[in-house]
Amino acid sequence: MKNRNLKHSDNWKTPPDLYSELNSEFDFNFDPCPYSEQDPIFNGLEIDWKERNYINPPYSIKLKEAFVEKGISEAKMGKLCVFLLPVSTSTKLFHNVILPENPEIRFLRGRVAFHGYNTKGEYSTKNKGMHDSMLVIFDGRINDTNSKNKNISATTDCSVSA
Repeated sequence: MKNRNLKHSDNWKTPPDLYSELNSEFDFNFDPCPYSEQDPIFNGLEIDWKERNYINPPYSIKLKEAFVEKGISEAKMGKLCVFLLPVSTSTKLFHNVILPENPEIRFLRGRVAFHGYNTKGEYSTKNKGMHDSMLVIFDGRINDTNSKNKNISATTDCSVSA
């Protein structure tokens, strides 16, 4: 039985090889949720984002929703916002917030092994998420909001070790 009293962290770093692969495609110039072993450097919800954003948001429900909503708002100002999110296709966030914006969605093969401190306080590079992951891409540089075609695919673009 899982110990539900353990302190869980929202502070997990994207594996460098996955980030590098995404960065080579999108050429990011900002991360509003940078990994930090200390207190957060800044609050990404309270500042303007740059032109090409990579977002691995905290996965706690309220923060994840807030960052997705902020990303949609930033995309509507002509910016690119690429989210790494847990696959949760039965949620209100997915159906009521994400899908109506017609983003490109890529399902990653295998589970991402995030880097960070586990519940025992040990730094780990092998902690795989509880969910599969997906990229949700809100590209405000493209004006195709009238398109009814959902761009959803299983990707081979982002290799993640299983």
